[in-house]
Amino acid sequence: MASSGLQICGFLLSLVGVSATIAATFMVEWGKDSQAKHSVYEGLWMSCSGTSERSTCENYKYLLKLPIEVQATRAVMLVSLFFSAMALIVSIVGMKCTRFMEAMPQSKGKATAVGGMLFIISGVLTLIITSWYVSRIVEIHNTAHRLQSREFGHAVFISWAGGFFTALGGVILSLRRCWGSKGSAQSISTNQLLSTTNLKSNYV
Repeated sequence: MASSGLQICGFLLSLVGVSATIAATFMVEWGKDSQAKHSVYEGLWMSCSGTSERSTCENYKYLLKLPIEVQATRAVMLVSLFFSAMALIVSIVGMKCTRFMEAMPQSKGKATAVGGMLFIISGVLTLIITSWYVSRIVEIHNTAHRLQSREFGHAVFISWAGGFFTALGGVILSLRRCWGSKGSAQSISTNQLLSTTNLKSNYV
């Protein structure tokens, strides 16, 4: 029961992380350019410009004309979400609280571990690309004109949180497989020892 509870805990943590990653991917506040009262918000899919009272948004039309940090971040975030989708499917199949593969408990445990590893890969990819994006924004800010301010927005923090929780949940799912294997091995050793003791007592 404890093992099943830890699996559910790890899965829910990863699910929260994936949800945050999806939200961050489609948010428009990744980068922000400010000049006087006019601000331009840059997302991975669109940009919004205007003042605090009124703003207009426009989808990106030409991918190759986008800044390299936007192109790379968008691509890696989509790859991360792909790994997350695969991890969700595999983990659901392998978790003890589901009825899939009940006749194959060992394969079911391996599926949970694979799902956890996929969550870890997804979370690490999100953390790496978000950190790289922030470093690019900081570099551009240091070389920008002093009247123009460029900074990163709220989507960056949500993406960091999403990557962290996704990877953390994956670690719990993966380690649960190791702990379960150790527990099974100890149980088998105990049963073998008891069997040997019983045989000796019967012989005497």
